[in-house]
Amino acid sequence: MALLEIDNLTHYFGGLRAVGDFNLHLEEGELVGLIGPNGAGKTTVFNLVTGAYKASEGSIRLNGAELVGKPPYVINGMGISRTFQTIRLWNSMTVLDNIKVAHHGRVKYNLLDMFLVLPRYRESEREIEAHAMELLRLFKLERHAHEPARNLPYGEQRRVEIVRAMASQPRLLLLDEPAAGMNPGEIGSLMEFIHWIRDEFKLTIWLIEHQMRLVMNICERIKVLDFGETIAEGTPAEIQNDRKVIEAYLGEEVEGV
Repeated sequence: MALLEIDNLTHYFGGLRAVGDFNLHLEEGELVGLIGPNGAGKTTVFNLVTGAYKASEGSIRLNGAELVGKPPYVINGMGISRTFQTIRLWNSMTVLDNIKVAHHGRVKYNLLDMFLVLPRYRESEREIEAHAMELLRLFKLERHAHEPARNLPYGEQRRVEIVRAMASQPRLLLLDEPAAGMNPGEIGSLMEFIHWIRDEFKLTIWLIEHQMRLVMNICERIKVLDFGETIAEGTPAEIQNDRKVIEAYLGEEVEGV
């Protein structure tokens, strides 16, 4: 059984079909790309998988368990976490607090424990802070732990967002345009970073990206959407030379990647 199985996934916004008959199976440990022009339906697919939208038709299964109809917090608890196209950190909060917030599914106390500051609340908060600091150390961000998130350089903010996604201990990590706004040097570091995350944490990673240098160099296979329809799927070399993909999306962009 694949880790994630998506079959005949279709979604409508009113009378407009945003995604049509989308199929994808992700195996444990894979690193797979999803590409296509703006408006192709890529982020809609991620929103369907993570429960932000409920699919109009089709099935999404994680380890055989159906996800369609489940709310985002349940899906997150089942092992799927994500980042977003635009950075969504709490800018006025410290980096550490941004990571701690993502541990909401791990709390072992109730509202009464919190309001009365009972031992169960204090112990759980200590455990959460320790785990958050350990993540920051692993990702070499501990020096920023007590800085407001808005003070970090753009590339470091992207890393913090990925660390926050890792706080729920996912098995499947969805990255929505992680290289957006990065310069070539930052993209090179990001490629190494994504590979390290996959190998260090034994994750499956599925990413949306427009930076073809990143996609073609780290993804083991790629799926291409156009107007909500799949137009190609294959290895980077196959996608790079697919005439339909070149006409719809790549053009000359892949030269020299």
